[in-house]
Amino acid sequence: MTVPFSLRSAAGRAGRLVGVAVRAAVLVAACAARLGPGTGGSGGGSPRAAEATIPDSFSPVVVTPISDPTFPWKGSDGRYHVAYDLQLTNASRLPATLTTVDVVDAAHPDTVIASITGSQLVDPDCSYGDCNRLRQLPSSDAPDTALPPGGSRALLVDLVFDSRADVPRTVAHRLSLTGAAAPPAAEPTPISYLAAPFDITSGVPRIVAPPLRGDNWVAFNGCCGTGWPHRPSLSTFSGRLDNSQRFAIDWIRLDEQGRVYDGDRTDNESYVSYGEDVYAVADGTVTSTLDTVEAGTPGTLPANDPVLAPKITIENVDGNNIIIDLGGGVWAMYAHLQQGSLLVQPGDHVRKGQKLAALGNTGNSNAPHLHFQLMNGPSILQADGLPYVIDGFTYDGQVLPEVVAAADDYLSGTFLGGAVPERRPATEALPLGLALIGFPE
Repeated sequence: MTVPFSLRSAAGRAGRLVGVAVRAAVLVAACAARLGPGTGGSGGGSPRAAEATIPDSFSPVVVTPISDPTFPWKGSDGRYHVAYDLQLTNASRLPATLTTVDVVDAAHPDTVIASITGSQLVDPDCSYGDCNRLRQLPSSDAPDTALPPGGSRALLVDLVFDSRADVPRTVAHRLSLTGAAAPPAAEPTPISYLAAPFDITSGVPRIVAPPLRGDNWVAFNGCCGTGWPHRPSLSTFSGRLDNSQRFAIDWIRLDEQGRVYDGDRTDNESYVSYGEDVYAVADGTVTSTLDTVEAGTPGTLPANDPVLAPKITIENVDGNNIIIDLGGGVWAMYAHLQQGSLLVQPGDHVRKGQKLAALGNTGNSNAPHLHFQLMNGPSILQADGLPYVIDGFTYDGQVLPEVVAAADDYLSGTFLGGAVPERRPATEALPLGLALIGFPE
């Protein structure tokens, strides 16, 4: 289920863009079935991670991976990315204050891959980007880096490598904090220790075809960084803290002037994306559909409307949708589709490139868009998000985040200011957040 959300910020800052983050009223998450080689296992562990040696130490803040073991994927920037989440819990009787989390090569702990510290942990003045990675549960900006006794926080980790060869098999995490140095400690003192080995080479990304066709598509709410709905969209369902939308994208099309709509901004028909054909990204079998949700009004996010919010349920929050089993423990989800446009039903076998439905504005959405993601289960409430790559597209630049952050609830204005002079062909890559993309016709 995807409860869109402010396209702006998980903290609910002014303005909102589509959102399919299952955050607000009904987040998504939890994971019951973890299936398929290379797509994750039970959250937190793997044979490789178990092989890593963690020195004995008293650790007042315990670290538990929220994500399943994961793997690197190439982004539209040509670099390799790894994204996962951790839960930090202060299991001591004294308060703890986090200073730095170093992500290290588990086989060579002195090799620091990334340091998460300062504004990367908490920055009240930062609206988006590489900041506010420490989250109050389930996922809002943490006010500070303090963890009271018994308190928990989530930490969003995004790693970037210049080449696939640079990615270590397993990482571990060195915490530097002020807290209890031993069980009988009476006062917090500075300490540092290694924890939580985590497998980041557990498989390879699924290669899929584009779900849409044509030029001027923007990857709103795509990975990574914070300040937009999907990446920090941790939620609690089925007894787990999880994020099925970690790699989800809200696709919105622009016209040649860079506009999202032309005409009456309260009319779905004015929006460039509305009614665009949606296609199967791979062969598969339809496992579930919904085609009964009426279109919403642009500019109005139901979760924030006192009349509409009570009508949102975990069944209709994603609007009309299709979930397809792609095999090998991977499912594809298409959400917020136009009512009456679905051309498939449960049990149907589909082929790559087959037309499935029309892009709409249904469920908890404030503008026409396609929410697309891959996950490792047939229910968005019981799945972990999976990284994937698209077989071919052109990279046409980046929509400027400051322009998006300043946009109103209708996405008024123009968004082509970050277009590049020459389009760059890309193969087997995942468009990063706000990438401007052209798909083959």
